[in-house]
Amino acid sequence: MRKDGAPPVSAVAPLNPVSKIFLCFETKSFVALLLSLTLVTVVWNLQPYYENILSATTTSRCSSGESLPIRSTAISDLAEKKLVSISSSSSNTTTTPPADPNKRTFQPHGSAAALFVQMGAYRGCPKTFAVVGLASKPIHVYGKPWYKCEWIPNNGSPSTRAKAYKILPDWGYGRVYTVVVVNCTFPENPNADNSGGRLSINAYYGESPRRFERFTALEETPGSYNESNFRPPHQHEYLYCGSSLYGNLNPARIREWMAYHAWFFGPRSHFVFHDAGGVSAAVRAVLEPWIRAGRVTLQDIRAQAEYDGYYYNQFLVVNDCLHRYRHAANWTFYFDVDEYMFIPDGRSLESVLREFSGNTQFTVEQNAMSSLLCLNHSSLDHSREWGFEKLLFRDSRTRIRRDRKYAIQAKNAYATGVHMSENVVGGTLHKTETKIRYYHYHNTITVHEELCRNLLPDTAKRATTWLDKIPFVYDDNMKKLAPVIKKFEQDTIGIDSQ
Repeated sequence: MRKDGAPPVSAVAPLNPVSKIFLCFETKSFVALLLSLTLVTVVWNLQPYYENILSATTTSRCSSGESLPIRSTAISDLAEKKLVSISSSSSNTTTTPPADPNKRTFQPHGSAAALFVQMGAYRGCPKTFAVVGLASKPIHVYGKPWYKCEWIPNNGSPSTRAKAYKILPDWGYGRVYTVVVVNCTFPENPNADNSGGRLSINAYYGESPRRFERFTALEETPGSYNESNFRPPHQHEYLYCGSSLYGNLNPARIREWMAYHAWFFGPRSHFVFHDAGGVSAAVRAVLEPWIRAGRVTLQDIRAQAEYDGYYYNQFLVVNDCLHRYRHAANWTFYFDVDEYMFIPDGRSLESVLREFSGNTQFTVEQNAMSSLLCLNHSSLDHSREWGFEKLLFRDSRTRIRRDRKYAIQAKNAYATGVHMSENVVGGTLHKTETKIRYYHYHNTITVHEELCRNLLPDTAKRATTWLDKIPFVYDDNMKKLAPVIKKFEQDTIGIDSQ
């Protein structure tokens, strides 16, 4: 039986309005369904690229560092779940859980003060070393840093460790930095075979041993160890360890001081100066003849200005000098370049120190001198006189505490200070006023104009002169020595005093 096709359109009965509406609805539903499935398929296949775009958009919008949730309304919830699922399965790494927005982090930048700033390291005796440096003051005031010493030999033998003892010799005077002397004492000489090695230090930030800095403090080359360096006789009888020289120093005052003390301490003495910015070309010219004669060592410590310590790091300098020259002299003296040691009654320094030899340390009281008062002698040209030759009036107050300076047998000291040491083995002698004193010409070392600004009549020699409510009396002990010192300078380094 033959099957006929659909009748021609013209032959079909016309549709009523209700039928047209249903036919249109069915067609549009089908098209909408087809478009939805096509969109889901396209999005499904492009998911990795969408994830990259989504990530970039999130980063660019969050400058604070926290991830803000971004939700797209262009896809359905089902499609979004499938995107996450496919992303997880296609990645080889574990998904990191989102960060807790309430967990804060702290990111340090830079450093306010170093844990340890080494100036020097020295062997003090066969078993002991000293490392001298600066450290952050707050970490020592509020924390508990500590140190560990280790000797690593060159011959391949196992290293040797020793407990370190830290000493803070500036007694709280430090500023951003405080002075630290690290003492390393081993059970026996770690370089007994003289094969050489190095001293390594662990500096810990706090009580925990996990956080520390390790550095090599000292190295000894093979054959360099000489035990005779730690036994008498010493190279010098007396050594001067000068504090930091700073400011606009008057070279004339340095010249006078140097000539006087080269005479006072004698030929077996040596002077160590530390230039913290005060040694100008003119001051160096004054010291140069003594340097050539082997009487003076001038060390450039201007780099210390990078580290804010007490008074141009005075405590650091004197401790470095103590350990650097610990076995270089029998006695080491500490005082300033506006202070002059003096032995009364015509005695010698040698005879006085023979009496003091049973002590490790002795202190010296000052004679404070006026920096303004001079005698009005019309026959004298004060501009041609030396400072200690014309400043002749001494502060005569009694029952007041006066500054003291000191001398020490350095081999018996572990650390030192500016006015005395509290870290010594042996006694300290204070009652020395009748045996040795020092004249202090305060406020004169940086004066370049004439010192004599208040001229007194000759009668002032026999009276008390009051200035700024302070009594002054005439004292010409130093003036009497001026001709001797000038002749000594000329004979020693060939400089005419005039």
